[in-house]
Amino acid sequence: MPTRSDVERLLRGAALRVTRPRVAVLTAVHEHPHADTDSILGAVRADVGEVSHQAVYDVLRALTAAGLVRRIEPAGSVARYESRVADNHHHVVCRSCGAIADVDCAVGYTPCLTASHDHGYAIDEAEVTYWGLCPACSIAPSS
Repeated sequence: MPTRSDVERLLRGAALRVTRPRVAVLTAVHEHPHADTDSILGAVRADVGEVSHQAVYDVLRALTAAGLVRRIEPAGSVARYESRVADNHHHVVCRSCGAIADVDCAVGYTPCLTASHDHGYAIDEAEVTYWGLCPACSIAPSS
């Protein structure tokens, strides 16, 4: 986890003012990968006290635009945020509890990640979501 000075350095490096809410939100995203806005809000309030929902939304929008966090939205899920932004990676989502984990990109022959027709686009990223059951849910007895 980054220290407060690391978080401040990240904000300055992205030409963002260092404010308590920005530091708290970016720290929460680092500490809680794939958290939704309500979870981030709870972590921020535990850190800095009262802060509005709108303030957290505004900070998340600014951090996303600056490339410091990535917003993901698996099908059927609310938006989630993560701090792993330096690479193109994928996610695996549990169909039962909704847990999300990072999955590194496949290496070698990956025909499904090569567009059969790019329609003139300069493709620079592919988004793949794997679905299944997490270890805890796969061993849980069915009701």
